[in-house]
Amino acid sequence: MTLLRASDYKRMPWKNGGGETVEIAIFPPGSSVEDFDWRISMAAVANDGPFSIFPGIDRTLSILQGNGMALAIAAGDPLLLTMESSPLPFPADVPVNATLPDGPITDLNVMTRRATFRHVVERHSGPFSGEAAGNITLVLALEPLTVSTGDSKNRLEKLDGLLIEGGLSFVIEADQSESAFFLITLEHI
Repeated sequence: MTLLRASDYKRMPWKNGGGETVEIAIFPPGSSVEDFDWRISMAAVANDGPFSIFPGIDRTLSILQGNGMALAIAAGDPLLLTMESSPLPFPADVPVNATLPDGPITDLNVMTRRATFRHVVERHSGPFSGEAAGNITLVLALEPLTVSTGDSKNRLEKLDGLLIEGGLSFVIEADQSESAFFLITLEHI
């Protein structure tokens, strides 16, 4: 297990230079936006515009804060993604244009290299118990909570993460009955 504190996340410019990304975790460690196998990040989006293109990458986007973002994927009709929406998976190597109908947002972005990894992103709330499926499960807290695995307990504050590897069972105890969090499963192909 690896505890990831929001205060330690790495900040960097977007690949297309249009904003800033906060990198939560990347594999292999030390890889760049050009050669990662998987990457989990957040971004503050303040303006309409195109997404960066990532050849051979699949991506899932979720809204963490704000009133939503409309995405036109591969010249399709725009889809409105809000905080209440399910995470939206789509290929990162097709043109995507984003518009902000009601102000800036912050998003959660999960990307995997299609040839080596696949991922699933789920939003949950309240108490939860499960097993770390796939190779890695990341718990990302949207509100304070505690994650227990066997004899270990980890306290997560807002936007902290916990990487759980190799099929460990875990229990999430929420501070409030509706405390929300994301479960991100990363599986090597």
